[in-house]
Amino acid sequence: QVQLVESGGGSVQAGGSLSLSCTASGHTSETYCMAWFRQAPGKEREAVATFSSPAETTYYGDSVQGRFAISQDIAKKTLYLQMNSLKPEDSAMYYCAAGHPWEISCRALTQVAYWGQGTQVTVSS
Repeated sequence: QVQLVESGGGSVQAGGSLSLSCTASGHTSETYCMAWFRQAPGKEREAVATFSSPAETTYYGDSVQGRFAISQDIAKKTLYLQMNSLKPEDSAMYYCAAGHPWEISCRALTQVAYWGQGTQVTVSS
């Protein structure tokens, strides 16, 4: 089992920045991929960014490419998401996710084994 706890959400004006953190506990060695997903009201949950170990391969969704940055501190068992140049359409509940032990990638919902409780990000125009 892996437990994930997010922090760092909040409200910001368009063009601003926010940083999210996700601290993992439990059997964290079981997962090679961690990710940030988001879900806005009435929309499907989508992958924002993923980080795969040990090659430290990253993936970004088209809508956040160049504005968001994902990183991981293995020693602290913490995943980060730095969000810059935020837009109103970035408003959503953001979820930290950990992939199944056999998954190198975790962009798809079916590749995710564990979810955090979510943290709200609201961007006003």
